[in-house]
Amino acid sequence: MIFGIKITQIVVAFLLMAAILMQNRGSGLGGVFGGAGGGVYLTKRGLEKKLFIATIALAIIFFLLSLSIFFIKD
Repeated sequence: MIFGIKITQIVVAFLLMAAILMQNRGSGLGGVFGGAGGGVYLTKRGLEKKLFIATIALAIIFFLLSLSIFFIKD
């Protein structure tokens, strides 16, 4: 059982890394050259919002898997 949880945790870890890396930051290198619209409030819409929610869900799942490995004694 622990082995299956660990494999699931590894898969979730890779998905979480991919979700974090796919998120778009508005203040990347464009801010260095004055290309960023500083102080403008932008809302998340469409795919960006779904990716944001998926990142939160994956982080919670990863945390719960970590706790379950800690508390389950096999």
